[in-house]
This record gives sequence, structure tokens and C-alpha cells, in this order.
Amino acid sequence: MSHLQPISARALRAAERAARDGAWNESPPGSLEEVVAGVSICRRCELWRGATQGVPGEGPASAAMMVVGEQPGDHEDLEGRPFVGPAGKVLDAGLERAGAPRAEVYITNAVKHFKHEPRGKRRLHKTPDAGEVRACRWWLEAERRFVRPRVVVALGATAALAVFGKPTPVGASRGRAFDLADGAKGFVTYHPSYLLRLPDEAAKKAAWKAFVADLRQAWRLAG
Repeated sequence: MSHLQPISARALRAAERAARDGAWNESPPGSLEEVVAGVSICRRCELWRGATQGVPGEGPASAAMMVVGEQPGDHEDLEGRPFVGPAGKVLDAGLERAGAPRAEVYITNAVKHFKHEPRGKRRLHKTPDAGEVRACRWWLEAERRFVRPRVVVALGATAALAVFGKPTPVGASRGRAFDLADGAKGFVTYHPSYLLRLPDEAAKKAAWKAFVADLRQAWRLAG
């Protein structure tokens, strides 16, 4: 389901109730549509104050594989869609090389609002803290509950914290399938932005190869 589709008045009313009244285990969203509506008005942490909009996940409502990133970046915050900036291009290329069409994957983030600090006219990324990740798990868990992916791929340490509920080192964990509580398999791999930041070409090529291998392994297991 793409969040660009019209949201019904019923879903918006339900989202407003959840955003206003719902604790972690109260008034859970009743549909993926309600998740999309709720993310747009979420006040569960303070990140909404500096963001243009909430950015929910997008993709097929019954996708076999879900990819979880860290948070929206500058491009995503402005467009309202996940992974549409430079890191998104790397993810798209990795998925294509792995044989996993983006159109068949549900793509979302651990945190739904852009955390940043101003630097002149630029907005520089800041890593969400554990409290912000914990607050936003309300939405990630709801997305997983409705999509019911067979495989969940966490891109980077922040996403891994959200998916597994505990610190999970990327380097020591990637390349392996972990059992998740809902019966899905969890994978950890590099965040695409990590590949963009690597200054050494040899290291970048090695990380890219590992990234594609991880996505390929996850996609095969999802199938």
C-alpha cells in the first residue's frame, strides 16, 4: 500500500484517537491505512516538531520482504516517501542486483520523522536515540502486523534496534537469519548511507558486495 493513496475519513478519525489516547498497548491501529494516517499526525515523541511531515512505509500490503531503514532524510521529509534520496538510489541498485524488485518489497523506517540540526541552509542528519526508536516501534510493529512479511531486513544499527528490540552490531550479525517473535526471519545489513560515506574504494566495493549478498539471501528466503 502506498501512503500516497487517499486516506478515508474513518481511518483518519481512528488515527487521531490513537495519536491522542493510545499508549503502547492501547488503541492499536486497525489497518495499514490507519498506520499511514496515524504517522502523519503522530506526537509520540518530539521529532514531529522539526519535520515537514511523517513518512510511513510504502509497498505491497502483503509483501514477503520488508526493508527497514533508520529514518527519513532531507529528501524523504520533503517528498513524504521513504528512500527517495541518494541512499534510496543505492538501495534501489542493491535490490535490483539482488533480484528483488522494489515494487515487491515493503520499505519503511524505524523512525518516521526526520531528526536533524540546521547548519546554515542545510539540515544535517542526527541519529535517533533509543527513546525515539522505542516510541516509534508502535508504528513499525503495526506495519509488520498487517504486512506479515516472511523476512525483515534491518539496514544499519538503528533499524536493527527497532526490529530486534536490543542493540545488534551490524558487522557481527550480517549474513545470518535470526528468528523473530512473530515467526518471520530477521536480517541485518549495512545502511546504504554507510556505503556512500566510505572513502576507500576497496572498502566500498567490499561493503557493496556484502550488501547485495545480504539482500539476495533475504529475498531468496522470503520467496
